[in-house]
Amino acid sequence: MEKFSGILFQGISGKILSGIMGISLVWTVISFFTPLNIYVETISILLGILYFFKEKLYLEFYRFSKRDCFLTLFISIIILFTGAYYPYILDHFGYYVPTIKWLTEYGLIKGISNLDLTLGQMSVWHIFQAGFSNFSDPFLRINSILLIIYTLYSIEKKNWIHLCFIPILLFFSQSPSPDLPVIVFSLIILNEIISGNKNTSLLFAFSVFVFSIKPTMIWLPVLVFLCQTFIFKSNFKTLFFGSIILILFFIKNIWTFGYPVFPVSIGDFGFSWKPNDEILKTSSKYAVMKTYDMQYSYEEIKKFSTLEHIKNWFLLKGIKSKINIFFIVSLFTFSVFAWVKKKRLITLICISLWIKSILVLVFSAQYRFFIDVFFIIFFVLFYEYWDRKKSIAAFSVLSLFFISLLTFPGIIQKYIPSFQLGNFMAGFKKDQFYQPSVYYYQQFNNCKVGNLKFNVSRNYPYNFETPLPAISPSFIFDDVKAEIFPQPINKNDISKGFIWKRMTSGEKKEASAVINIIENTDK
Repeated sequence: MEKFSGILFQGISGKILSGIMGISLVWTVISFFTPLNIYVETISILLGILYFFKEKLYLEFYRFSKRDCFLTLFISIIILFTGAYYPYILDHFGYYVPTIKWLTEYGLIKGISNLDLTLGQMSVWHIFQAGFSNFSDPFLRINSILLIIYTLYSIEKKNWIHLCFIPILLFFSQSPSPDLPVIVFSLIILNEIISGNKNTSLLFAFSVFVFSIKPTMIWLPVLVFLCQTFIFKSNFKTLFFGSIILILFFIKNIWTFGYPVFPVSIGDFGFSWKPNDEILKTSSKYAVMKTYDMQYSYEEIKKFSTLEHIKNWFLLKGIKSKINIFFIVSLFTFSVFAWVKKKRLITLICISLWIKSILVLVFSAQYRFFIDVFFIIFFVLFYEYWDRKKSIAAFSVLSLFFISLLTFPGIIQKYIPSFQLGNFMAGFKKDQFYQPSVYYYQQFNNCKVGNLKFNVSRNYPYNFETPLPAISPSFIFDDVKAEIFPQPINKNDISKGFIWKRMTSGEKKEASAVINIIENTDK
């Protein structure tokens, strides 16, 4: 990757990050034509091993002192231990695993969002995870590996404040959640900008890569672009590589979703495989209700005045309201800090965060969409005040605290009952000392509507263990309500993609039978 695009920054962590971006982009292109199966994985790993020895990359590790090696080992053991807990993020079962299964068995499928709207996202991070899921990482713990890489970066660069973030990020290490890589990558890119890295072409390309993992990270490419324009005075040629990545991101989304950016139906080119408008409206309504933590119906929210929209968002029951208030307070505190400091870079960071925050507040103000803002603000405010000793102490204390919460989730369930994810934590199992904990649930029903034969998880809302093609019960209900149903473009080959069609009277009867199976099973 470095031979092709240049060096992002020196050191083993810089090579690894360049490799992650390169592999992700190559596999994204490959997945249009073939599944990311064991053959793709084997070839990639053999090439990696070849270059590791051919380029003598192992010599990079000799630059670490014994003291640094011990610290790396200590933190890595904690990361691997924590990453072995059971996954508990609900998206793991309804989005991450099904996406990875489709990628490894079929690759990127045209119009897959017609089958299950959530699958239309197909994050680049899940493409990266899918390519390593056949035998290298069948337990889907790539996030744990990324945290170890992040540790290497912090120690290699002697930027110790990063160690303070790792204990919090341990909560994302059990699943291939895209939240962890975008937070880690954004902190690294921000650190490189502050440290004076002037490789603006690669910094912008990597920031667009982060955006392609999760579009709510729009602030990062905006920041790098502003820095190029007002600080580094770079010419527009430096945007070329990043623009190529952005175009690939749009093409990937159009292929799977029908529009350039999931889940926004902006940029309608009239593709036949785009989702039905009623399904998109239902999804939009759900996003609005999620903004208010499902505590109000869509009809109630529509009746809110502007003042009530703001007041009710701040006064939600439970921990969500505290997070929302802290978010706004943090933004204004950082704005005052930027005004007092009067440094151009800090001002540009503040402007970028406000752009991102306004977009999130307009579309769907869920805390999971702005959690990265807390990390960035803390990083900039305390960048100069954390040395090695303080950071290691903070890491140790916070790790002990957060591991205790994962081990004894009853603490969260008792004292923070409104934090719903706490109810899905399974606690410590002795088996995780030698194997990451995973769930198995292979109960499903075979169904058929029109030319589509599919499977539905039995008495469970998600399809993480259900053989493909699988549809979540909630989307079946939405489709039937809209009087449509997904159909394969080629009835003999589902890899050719899916479109939606209005149901005939016979298909409506078949769909009603499926609904009855789901409802009777749930009883």
